[in-house]
Formats: sequence, C-alpha cells, structure tokens
Amino acid sequence: MKRRQNKLPKGWTAKSIRALADHYDNQNETEAAAEDNAAYKSTRLTIMAVPVELVPKVQKMIAKRAG
Repeated sequence: MKRRQNKLPKGWTAKSIRALADHYDNQNETEAAAEDNAAYKSTRLTIMAVPVELVPKVQKMIAKRAG
C-alpha cells in the first residue's frame, strides 16, 4: 500500500513544523507560562471560549476569511 503524503498548511514547510515542535518540546514551565501570559495581553488576538459543538463552524469561518 502506498503511503499518503501529508498536506501542510499554506506557508508551512516540514522544516518550520519541526522548528515549532522543537520550540515547544524544549520549553520549560516558566517560558510556557510567560508565552501564555503574553498571548492574553496581545491587542491583536482575542481569546474566547467556544462551545465544542461550534468549533468546526468557527474553524471554517476563520479558514474562509484567511483565504
């Protein structure tokens, strides 16, 4: 059986995905907490709770807007 090639998100490469995984795999608790806190202070992002059953619809809306 032929192995199916994974499709990467637009703009991502295998190298960028490995770098991201490496970043989080090697992050200590203090660094992770600082990153989380910075995300909540951002004026460019919003953090909100979404009911689980609506997550697929929200993801589709975001993907559609992102192009």
